[in-house]
Amino acid sequence: MTQFRILHVIGQRPEMTGSGIYLEAMIRESQRYGFSNYRVAGVPAGTTPSLKVRPQTEGACVWFESGSLNFPVTGMSDVMPYKSSLFKDLKGRRLTSYKTAFTHVLEKAVNQFKPDIIHTNHLFLLSALVKKRFPTMPVVATCHGTELRQYNNCPHLRRYVKRYCRRLDKIIALTTDQKTDIHRLYGIPLNQIVVVGGGYDQTMFSRSPKAPAGTVHILYAGKYNRSKGVPWLLKSLAKIKHHDWHLHMAGSGKGQEYNDCIDLAEKLGRKVTNHGYVTHGRLSELMKKAHVQVLPSFFEGLPLVLFEGLASGCRIITTELSGFNEIFGKANRETIDLIQLPPLETIDRPYRKDEAQLEDALCQRILHMMTAARKSPDIVDPQAEKIASRYTWPRIFQRTLSVYRDAVKRRINTNAP
Repeated sequence: MTQFRILHVIGQRPEMTGSGIYLEAMIRESQRYGFSNYRVAGVPAGTTPSLKVRPQTEGACVWFESGSLNFPVTGMSDVMPYKSSLFKDLKGRRLTSYKTAFTHVLEKAVNQFKPDIIHTNHLFLLSALVKKRFPTMPVVATCHGTELRQYNNCPHLRRYVKRYCRRLDKIIALTTDQKTDIHRLYGIPLNQIVVVGGGYDQTMFSRSPKAPAGTVHILYAGKYNRSKGVPWLLKSLAKIKHHDWHLHMAGSGKGQEYNDCIDLAEKLGRKVTNHGYVTHGRLSELMKKAHVQVLPSFFEGLPLVLFEGLASGCRIITTELSGFNEIFGKANRETIDLIQLPPLETIDRPYRKDEAQLEDALCQRILHMMTAARKSPDIVDPQAEKIASRYTWPRIFQRTLSVYRDAVKRRINTNAP
């Protein structure tokens, strides 16, 4: 087997995001094949991002809030679980400094590490910059979904992003629907886009017997903001406050939307426990305890927490977003319940006139799942087990490795005289 030297690139903090979990998993799985890895990441000055993989991966950082990058790390979501800045504000000197800083660190990494392939995260500005700077090197980019929103929200970056992302050797998509969106937005040929999906750590997230559901334990894991549907969830639970349930909230946020979520949670009193930001180990404990996991998002890529919850034996309630039915649609409706959304006012916000109807619909789904959990705390669903087994990190990396090989072959043929 060819031994690859892989340069992994991510523009934001790798230890606090879903895409960072993905990057770490790719490094860990590639090490099992004997591959060498090097990581470039964007982080705040004075921090030391670490990976759990051993031996510790070599790497370099682009330091934000320092020198010419005198602003916080740019986030792929407008609300990140840490101090961040917006891509829509990345203009003028800021944009020039961003490109210069990453180019400098990437050039040094390529010269020192001499990778066989570069794997970038997010189909956006940084992936475009990498391909522009290293046109003859195989470059694969993973689309995590959030960048498609940034592509629509940042017209000043769109031309540059589209021009160079179209030259990438392979694109990894999470779902078939996302593959179609990438083709439509970027004009990238469909044969350059491969659906691989996202994964979870099966050694950490696994089933253990659920306690009898006198009190039904409900889990929300994610950012505390409107786009994740957190106010919708909390208002819905307020309508069924007299039922026997307890909500566990695990996550973080910032700004007014975060404060609004906390205010709504506090109105529910002792029926809610706000765990705040938790480690993956602690999240796995919460999932093993939870009977029902709710993720009522209005916009998502493909959240890893759904696979983690399913593997932990949670019943799932989530919205029928792009690609979700493709993956979760064959499961029993008492295991995974997908809520169909009405037309939205923006990409991640419903019309005010539909909010009461949405709350009532979520109330009914929660009550239905509570009844199912009391009847049988542990789920018995072969289709759900099949879904969970398909999205473990070893399975995801096997598919990713095929993409690496195709990208290298494509670049060899393209560079040939």
